[in-house]
Amino acid sequence: MDEHPDEHHDHLPARPRSRGIYLLPNLFTTGGLFAGFFAIIAASQGRIEAACVAIFVAGVLDGVDGRVARLTNTQTEFGVQYDSLADLVSFGMAPALVMYHWALVSMKLDGATMGKLGWLAAFLYAACAALRLARFNSQVGQVDKRWFIGLASPAAAGLMASFVWTMHDLGLQGPELRHAALAVTITAGLLMVSRIRYSSFKGSGSGPKADRVPFFALLIVVVVLIALTIDPPKTLLATAMLYALSGPLLWFRRRKLPPQEPVA
Repeated sequence: MDEHPDEHHDHLPARPRSRGIYLLPNLFTTGGLFAGFFAIIAASQGRIEAACVAIFVAGVLDGVDGRVARLTNTQTEFGVQYDSLADLVSFGMAPALVMYHWALVSMKLDGATMGKLGWLAAFLYAACAALRLARFNSQVGQVDKRWFIGLASPAAAGLMASFVWTMHDLGLQGPELRHAALAVTITAGLLMVSRIRYSSFKGSGSGPKADRVPFFALLIVVVVLIALTIDPPKTLLATAMLYALSGPLLWFRRRKLPPQEPVA
């Protein structure tokens, strides 16, 4: 009798892992890409509210695909690159074009030069989103997971979309707020490529503990969800503005703190 019955099995090729599971996270990424593309089409047709909602749907799907990939252990380099390209459309091109069709196109009312400034500001935002995504991909594994360097592109897109959605919900027209829209677009774009740190709401560890958040954060999420059911656009705008301001405020606070003396 063979003393090692598993000896022959050791030389057999490993059973290939089913590729069907890799489709799951990429389906969510494709859904986010579709939502971003739909936002561009809707904005060009004047359906501003639908365009803004589509951007937030893309944000939700963007948060889901990464977690699904980690839970199912299906992270691949293809998925990372595909996610970045989808993010460029959903959080770079879509918010820029929604803002342009709603308000920045009306900058031409102030003259030919200001008209050019309108579409150049939209391009600046899209370019900053591309630069932000490229920098993030090149620094994966090199920075503290607790922080984002620069405003994350989904957060910047949320600021743009919630501003447009809230003003539209209040009955205000884009041409009336074209200068405010210009300021929001330029500010959001520059914050993305800045060196200001923003909290990622993640722990510093790795593995299952990396996604743990403080208990107080769960209470904040509950409050935000309740407010969303009452008035979605204003709640999203308030949340986006507070998060966008948190980085500069923390930076200013650190600048004001006295430098610590080195320990002898």
